[in-house]
Amino acid sequence: MDWRPRTVQNGGVRLAVVEAGVPDAPTVVLVHGWPDTHHLWDQVAPVLARRFHVVAYDTRGYGESDAPAGDAPYALPELARDLFAVIDAVTDGPAHVVAHDWGSVQTWEAVCTPGAADRIASFVSISGPNLDHLGTWAREKLSRPTPSNVAQALSQVASSAYTVMFQLPVVPKVFFGALGWAPVWRRFLQAVEGTSPSAITVAPSLHRDMISGLRYYRANIRPRLFHPSPGSTDVPVLELVNTRDIALRAAIFDNTPRYASRLWRRDLPAGHWLPYSRPQLIADRATEFIEAVESGSGSPSLDRLAVTGPRGPLAGRLAVITGAGSGIGRETAILFARNGAEVVCSDIDLDGARTTVEAIATLGGTAHAYPLDVSDDAAFAAFTEEVAKAHGVPDIVVNNAGIGLAGSLLDATDAQIRRLVDINLIGVATGSRYFGRQMVERGEGGHIVNLASAAAFTPQRGLGAYAATKAGVLLLSESLRAELAGARIGVSAICPGIVDTKIVSTTEFAGSTGAEQKRRQDRMDAAYRRRGYTPDKVARRILAAVLENRAVVPVTPEAAVGYRVYRFVPALSRRMARTSLV
Repeated sequence: MDWRPRTVQNGGVRLAVVEAGVPDAPTVVLVHGWPDTHHLWDQVAPVLARRFHVVAYDTRGYGESDAPAGDAPYALPELARDLFAVIDAVTDGPAHVVAHDWGSVQTWEAVCTPGAADRIASFVSISGPNLDHLGTWAREKLSRPTPSNVAQALSQVASSAYTVMFQLPVVPKVFFGALGWAPVWRRFLQAVEGTSPSAITVAPSLHRDMISGLRYYRANIRPRLFHPSPGSTDVPVLELVNTRDIALRAAIFDNTPRYASRLWRRDLPAGHWLPYSRPQLIADRATEFIEAVESGSGSPSLDRLAVTGPRGPLAGRLAVITGAGSGIGRETAILFARNGAEVVCSDIDLDGARTTVEAIATLGGTAHAYPLDVSDDAAFAAFTEEVAKAHGVPDIVVNNAGIGLAGSLLDATDAQIRRLVDINLIGVATGSRYFGRQMVERGEGGHIVNLASAAAFTPQRGLGAYAATKAGVLLLSESLRAELAGARIGVSAICPGIVDTKIVSTTEFAGSTGAEQKRRQDRMDAAYRRRGYTPDKVARRILAAVLENRAVVPVTPEAAVGYRVYRFVPALSRRMARTSLV
């Protein structure tokens, strides 16, 4: 990175500042945390510098900046004044700020200062809370000691236990003075973040910075957490919340909407040091946000992240569901919308998809209807491209569309078998491939849900062809789960048993035509109706699978029993298959 160095003074403290990029473009100031210097941004800055005037600096006590003696000079108001001094020195107008860890903590202090909007145009916060907000959050959780509140508070206390040691006067100095920390630090980041050591740039002053930076903890943690005085801000804020953060739990950011009038939030399946592990992701999200603030207009993917009220567990997520015009697909779409997701509803029956969208609209949700024949590869490819262009890359894909085929395999026609395979198996593989590629390229994780069936592991006469396609979906899903694990994309196979859906009344019976076909359909449909297991119950299991990242989900009691019989007593499963249920 071709940085241009300069110096900025704030009172008696000299701050080492570097600049790059387009001088006349909007200014983006990058603020690092502990134990880093401006080198934290060595992979992010070059991407931002293609469009912006990029500025970074070593905060006081780090790198080439001055390190005043004592703890008092490291109180948050002093750090906020440093940020304002840098902004005033490098640009005539307000600057956009992207900050990480303690850099984010001190920027929160700055944006909650009266008049901050005149100097800070926007703020991208990564892995760093406002300490007053955090202190208030902890007090509220412990003042209402429900099991959930206590669990959340204790989880954060456990994650922050290291800060107690960091505030001691002697122990941390001895600890950090005992080793040559650069190689140890690289190995630590590789272990917790999966980051290649070659991607981690540390300053020559790392050892000294680790000890110097402890004054941030001593000067601020106890006063702010024990005696919080939360302020608010009108500066546009984008929170990138890392759900795998070893130091900060995602729940601590749930109260931010109280204090930020213009807030966007994106939860990411990433760890604490995102600037090292996913620099392109930060650059992309920051660019999108900054350009939206500059232009006054957003994008579909950014608009979805706006926090305007209570958040469901799928808030900010885009879900795509095939076969959403009826049955399990419709109920899943409605349930996802109730939980905050924006939903793309596709179905070969466009009117059915539109009816689902109308039902979601009456709930105050957002949904879109598309026609789709999942057996048409070209149409599926065009659909995925259209969805990405119009709405963004989906976070959740539910490959639900399917058909039934019953009767003897010997009576089935080639056309029936091909259609069954094209829809039930190849359609699922196509949706997984096209949308999976988009998710991997975006790099923000996701979840793919594939509808299999209890038939995948409960062989029975009269359902051989159908069971074969669903067994294929099950094994495809388990294999794909392993393939995509490194990209933080979960894959779930949902295996319902006897569920009352439209697929039952439209199932073809091989070898039957006319009145006989209709009689057999009606008989099976009546049996499924008597069973009384409705699609909304399956939808609830699908939602749980996404939230809990479940691999295989047998749905209905008979499916759960069948799954275990097939695994542990396969001979019994084969004997039971001789009884015809259709």
